[in-house]
Amino acid sequence: MDSLTQIVLGAAIGEAVLGKKIGNKAMFYGAIAGTIPDLDIFSSYFTDTVSALEIHRGFTHSIFFSVLFAPIFGWLVSKYESYKNFKGWSWLFFLALVTHPILDSHTTWGTQLFWPLDYKIAFKTVFVIDPLYTLPFLTFLILTAFQKRDVPKRRLYNKLGLIISSSYLLVTFGVKGMATSQFKKELEEQQIDYSKIETKPSPLNTILWSANVDTKDHYLIGYYSFFDDKPIHFEAYPKNHELLEDLIQEEKVQRMIHISKGWYSITEKENRLFYNDLRFGLLSLKPNAQNFVFQYEIETDDSGKITFTETVKDRENAKQLIIDLWKRLKGN
Repeated sequence: MDSLTQIVLGAAIGEAVLGKKIGNKAMFYGAIAGTIPDLDIFSSYFTDTVSALEIHRGFTHSIFFSVLFAPIFGWLVSKYESYKNFKGWSWLFFLALVTHPILDSHTTWGTQLFWPLDYKIAFKTVFVIDPLYTLPFLTFLILTAFQKRDVPKRRLYNKLGLIISSSYLLVTFGVKGMATSQFKKELEEQQIDYSKIETKPSPLNTILWSANVDTKDHYLIGYYSFFDDKPIHFEAYPKNHELLEDLIQEEKVQRMIHISKGWYSITEKENRLFYNDLRFGLLSLKPNAQNFVFQYEIETDDSGKITFTETVKDRENAKQLIIDLWKRLKGN
């Protein structure tokens, strides 16, 4: 999830653990702990694109990391803060650290919660930024912060924030199930043969959903809103895996395919090859659009070394996408 959401969650966890004893300092340290796992993004400055993608939401987003570093952070803070309870600080850091990847596991990217096992959990029930989750949670956190630490209302507000936000996450599983059921129904009615399907919410909401559908030679992408009254239209995108030719055997290409769970297509523009990660959709709702959210140019130098370079995103496309998604959300 986005940084603000993780700060809110971490702060609320900190408050739940030590708020009664140290007041708003618990929120402060919880917020810090809630952002620590995302420090793995700095790996992109020290390694290649593929390795950085493998590192992201890996070690720092694991239960192992939380267990290992919580007592270290707890010990450090207990040494200079007036509240000296090592156990209390360690619990604060552990819970704030571990809830970060648990929340991330609900997104499309997912997280390697059980690292070093090479298994990523991705429920794909919420978008990485979801106002319906964050804003009510933030509101109750602010109300909590303005109460004295020994006032019952302070604990009540914080509990309400945690309960409402967690309940929303549970509801999104049911919403995803209904959307997936509708996609499968439409595929059956349109007599489309497919091998697998994955569904995910569109940006900023859980009303409009998209589906990637794997067929023999194409991927189909469709959108469904709970306000729709017409059949779902599925747009076809050729896989073009054959364009990789011998590159398909290269170790770095295989790693990239593994990262995207096999959901990828290849496009060719002016004799340049581009790798498209289909899991995150497109930056446009226009038919036959090829500007995928995560697209990487595949380059090979004279020595045969392969590099993946992420293409630069156009902000104007992103702005137009939000406008188009809002229109599509209201029904087809």
